[in-house]
Amino acid sequence: MSAVYVIGSSCTPFGKHPEQSFQDLAREAYLGVLADAGLAAREATLIEQAWFGNCGMGQWGQGGIRGQVAFTPLVEEGLFPERVPMVNVEGGCATASFAFHGAVKDILSGQVQVSLAIGVEKLVSPDDPARVPAIFATAIDQLESQRWHEYYRRAGEVAGKPFETGGNRTVYMDTYAMQAAWHMKTHGTTQRQIAIGAAKNHHHGSLNPLAQYRFELTVEQVLADREVSWPLTRAMCSPLGDGAAAALLCSEAALAHFPPAARARAVKVRASELSGGKYRRLDEPGLSRIAADKAFARAGLKPEDIDIVELHDATSFSEIYQLEMLRLCPEGRGGAFVESGATALGGRLPVNLSGGLVSKGHPIGATGLSMVHETCLQLRGEAGARQAMGVSIGLIENGGGVMGFDEAACAVHLLEKSA
Repeated sequence: MSAVYVIGSSCTPFGKHPEQSFQDLAREAYLGVLADAGLAAREATLIEQAWFGNCGMGQWGQGGIRGQVAFTPLVEEGLFPERVPMVNVEGGCATASFAFHGAVKDILSGQVQVSLAIGVEKLVSPDDPARVPAIFATAIDQLESQRWHEYYRRAGEVAGKPFETGGNRTVYMDTYAMQAAWHMKTHGTTQRQIAIGAAKNHHHGSLNPLAQYRFELTVEQVLADREVSWPLTRAMCSPLGDGAAAALLCSEAALAHFPPAARARAVKVRASELSGGKYRRLDEPGLSRIAADKAFARAGLKPEDIDIVELHDATSFSEIYQLEMLRLCPEGRGGAFVESGATALGGRLPVNLSGGLVSKGHPIGATGLSMVHETCLQLRGEAGARQAMGVSIGLIENGGGVMGFDEAACAVHLLEKSA
């Protein structure tokens, strides 16, 4: 199989930026990835293809050709090459990972030597707050909503946490909470173990200059925070925010066109695999298990080969669950694994050194590529105060949309430090 490299990555600060437009955010991430790859704007002609990820521009009135519109000023200013095709991608919270996967396949096909993946999102809308729930509503079946209402009603009876609807609730946090309740009932996981994971990621986020939340929380503070949906408190849940992230990918042959300093920092893509969701049983493995198994097989690696992980902790329970699905700890032991300190900076398997979604933030269309950026920083030894030591291989897991207790889509990438 042909080799694929991340030659540059970038991420804007995540947070509430109502003054920044989609075009502003796209510009910042795009110019950042050029700079990281050691390219001047005039050298961007190397880019042959682009993948643009976004979920919410339609609520601002731009339902189609989103990437083309976001990049129009860059093209007119000569910063992005004319006539480059751009594919618009949407996959819920996994949108940016799907853009990355598209760029990987560009290179693997041999038809493209350099491909750009970028994700841009705005979830802060003070002038029209109704936009935000409208964006999230697109991530669950709106054509046959009775299907999931009945599914959650039945599952709530099994989990011991009834499914509720009404004002000031979010179906997404409620369904995570139902899964957590089932896991606690079945495996003995505790609310404190979930809080330990949240506090750990808030510590990591305090070390990340790009994180939305740069403050630390103790386990007790996490537990005492406002309840969102038991057993989840606000500090265990990802916030709303704006941001963008990007990665520039190239073939092995194309590496020669980049400066020596950029070539020395190139990160190899060992695997990029996807899976699809379904209405599964509570005791049935989720779709991330399928994507991870495919990625390990593709790369010829095993779970024990992984040094660092960036995973989709839309809630802190998700970290416990995904560690099990990714075969990084035994099923039912995710809570104990997090409690042991293994997933903290300095632990055996550091997880979400960026701060994860609960601290770094979660502008949904950009999240997957922000994970790529963090993993590249770690593999290059450029992560500063949150740098993990001796890391060679990183795993990224990113899920999007909701289909029962599965996400609708999932991506798992494996990245490797350059030799």
